[in-house]
Amino acid sequence: MAPDSTLITPAERRVLTLVLQGRSNGAIANSLALSPRTVEGHVSALLQKTGCRSRTQLVLWALGQG
Repeated sequence: MAPDSTLITPAERRVLTLVLQGRSNGAIANSLALSPRTVEGHVSALLQKTGCRSRTQLVLWALGQG
């Protein structure tokens, strides 16, 4: 089954936008006023929902959604 980008929450989408900019979890946490652990959770959820195994794969997946 293909990943469904509509399952991504608004919070995950905000994190994904910053992942696409190459930011670290710590930098994303600072930008969004979240804890690094929360960002890790969002990245993990994104990886699971998209079927990606790495941040690099996640970026390629996101670029292909446009």
